Parts: sequence; structure tokens; C-alpha cells
Amino acid sequence: MELIRKAVDVDRVCQALGHRVFEACGATFVRDTELPDIHEGNHVARVRVETRREIDALLERAEAEYAHCRHRQFRLDPETPPTFEARLVAMGYEASASLVMVLEGTLGGRAPDHPIRPIETDADWVEYARLKRLDWREVCARHALGDLPEVGEGLIHTHRGRVPPLRYWFVLVDGTPRGFFSSWEGPAGVGQIEDLFVEEPFRHRGLATALIHHTVADCRAHGAGSIAIVADTTDTPKAMYAAMGFRPVAVVRKYTRRVDAT
Repeated sequence: MELIRKAVDVDRVCQALGHRVFEACGATFVRDTELPDIHEGNHVARVRVETRREIDALLERAEAEYAHCRHRQFRLDPETPPTFEARLVAMGYEASASLVMVLEGTLGGRAPDHPIRPIETDADWVEYARLKRLDWREVCARHALGDLPEVGEGLIHTHRGRVPPLRYWFVLVDGTPRGFFSSWEGPAGVGQIEDLFVEEPFRHRGLATALIHHTVADCRAHGAGSIAIVADTTDTPKAMYAAMGFRPVAVVRKYTRRVDAT
């Protein structure tokens, strides 16, 4: 359970980087009034309330804190009391799940020979933005979200704001960036690799595998032991991660409700 807690926490802390974070009403609030449409910047996590009075107080506080947003989102982990989750379901919140996986030993497979370099300059971040827009379009298409370019732009801003402590990397083909990934050592000795993308025409050439090998090595070079990665339960990369030695340890759920901003 301690490893599960640390793996869930490293992702929770990562998602909150660059935003205001505070504790209130038995939960952790993440809030960013400059990015009202970005769920990563406006959500409640680590919920530990279970009585009706506690739940009422938390929901009331969330309404006040996120009046600038068109959504309310709660991110639940394995230690969230079931009474709170049941309340969200009864209120009509929609759920989505992510799979937390952990690598404790040696990463499986061989690292393909593709050049990888850090994302550092303003020009690098322009190229990251180009790739991230492609990534976001695919996410929108896969989940039938419609055209939401403003959210994609907000994610670009959010992810750049995580550096440091995150380190972002390009994988190159003929000198041109064709994919990216990030790594960091995280708290409590558990590292994390996240935000993997490879441009569609360059998939199935080992670029993603090269990025995974590089970022795992980078986490461990900075003192991490176990390495966490979070996979979309509806997407295929989780099978690749499992084949490389990551084992599933927990499911975390996001409960989201659409509202009108005031």
C-alpha cells in the first residue's frame, strides 16, 4: 500500500505543478484562475471526507473556489472514502479512469538507437507546441470532445510551467523532433515519466521505446528507485508498458461535471 500511495502521489503532485495548491475541507485544491478551462489546473484531489456534513462542506467550498470554471472535477484515489464517490455518482458526475503502473526493477527490452535531446530553448518549445497540438487533436477525436483548441493551448502553457522540476525530451528523426516525453524524480524516491507522444507517421519505429528507456534512466540518475507511469485505460500504450516491466498497481478516477461559469 505504501508503494501505491507514493505512485499515486507523484502523479498528483505533478498535475498540480505551476498552479496554486492548498488544503481545505479534507481535500487538496488545485486552482488557476488564468486557465479556467484546464482541468489539470482546476480540480480537487486527495479527498478524505466521508460523513454527510463533511461532504456537504467540501462540495460547497468547491463551488466557491471554481466559480471561474465551466467544470467541477474531483480526482479520486484508492484511499478516497466510498461515500464521497457515491455522492458524486448520485449528483450526475461523469467518471473516467486511469491506470497507475510502476516499474520496480530493470526496464525490459532494448533501447533503439534514436537521438534524444532535452527541450530547453524557446525554439524547442515552439516545436513542442506543434507536436502537442497534434496530440490534443487525437485525444479530442478519440473521446469525441469536439474541437477545443483553447484547451490545447492551455495544456501547452501548463506543461511548460512544470519545467523544472520536470525535464522534457525530444526524440529526433533526421534531426527533426517527432515525439516527446518527460521525466522527474518526484517526491519520496518515486520517479515519474509522463506525457508520451510520437507523431503518427513515425510510429512503430521504436521512438516511444527509446523515449521510455531514456526517461527511466534519467529518473534513476536523479535518485528515483521505482518509476510510475499513468495510462489511459481506453488506450493501447498500457500493454506496451506492461511488456516492458511496468505492473498495474491502482486505478484512479476523475469525476467531472459541466457547469456554467459565473
